[in-house]
Amino acid sequence: MATKRIAVLGGGSWATALVKVFLENVEEVCWYMRDGEKIKHILKHQRNPYYLSSLELDTDRLHLSDDINAIVEDCEILLLAIPSYFLKDALGKIKSDISGKIVVSAVKGIIPDDNLIIGEYLNKEFNVPYESFVVLSGPSHAEEVALERLSYITVACPEEKLAREIGAFIDCHYIIPVISDDIFGTEYAAVLKNIMAVAAGISHGLGYGDNFQAVLISNAIQEIKRFVDTVHPISRDIKSSAYLGDLLVTAYSQFSRNRTFGTMIGKGYSVKSAQLEMKMVAEGYYATKCVVETNKRYGVDMPITDAVYRILYENFAPMIEIQLLTKQLK
Repeated sequence: MATKRIAVLGGGSWATALVKVFLENVEEVCWYMRDGEKIKHILKHQRNPYYLSSLELDTDRLHLSDDINAIVEDCEILLLAIPSYFLKDALGKIKSDISGKIVVSAVKGIIPDDNLIIGEYLNKEFNVPYESFVVLSGPSHAEEVALERLSYITVACPEEKLAREIGAFIDCHYIIPVISDDIFGTEYAAVLKNIMAVAAGISHGLGYGDNFQAVLISNAIQEIKRFVDTVHPISRDIKSSAYLGDLLVTAYSQFSRNRTFGTMIGKGYSVKSAQLEMKMVAEGYYATKCVVETNKRYGVDMPITDAVYRILYENFAPMIEIQLLTKQLK
């Protein structure tokens, strides 16, 4: 059993699945969620009422609180599993200095308005050194982790020793940690694959089949490579599971909320109505605007991202935009 105390911040499906995983290797997990009623439900019924509700949790080994400061002050390792859209507000409530803690991000998004990936935001606003920052990435869906289906989770950190230490927290019979030093590429790829999954969903909603999806996704990984190689040019194998694998599972899986969101858009839902019906955050929606704005500095050729942006933010007709996109794919 690991000795350092770990805090999970967030109450969604990924937070819930990671709590289960951590309990495989630690005696107690501290868990912050802002909804006190949800905490009461979990303590009474051993289940999260809204996410992965079939998953039974060992509440005897959980310390739950809706006081983020009580949880943060008590732990050396902070695991962030709050959607990027709400993360800034949540972290703004923390009163103590977190620059000396290990911060692990399971957030697959960009901070809106700031247009910063999580590592950059923590470094800029909270002085968290990159050497103390760890990224958890796919290819993995919370639903399959909860079902104990074999999953690989990328653990990225510039310090290999720390990456392996965090990897030990999640290493169990259904999780294989994959160590990486590419925190920037891993974070950006996790953001971009959500946009690509929205595009895949829109195409599916419009009636495009598997043949087109194969072309779309093969072009998507090239688009991701162009962007991450421009923003953070290091040697990386874009075909590895942290990049291509994460893209594939997000673009094709029945559990992908970004694909589901895109499918609804392709079928004629408005953005607002799709968001209301899903009752979950599709990170790809917010990421699209952030990446387009960020790319103004770099000028990377991103036809898929641009098409999704015009559909989601400029109300262009999905059918026309995807038809135009088909002429740019190879």
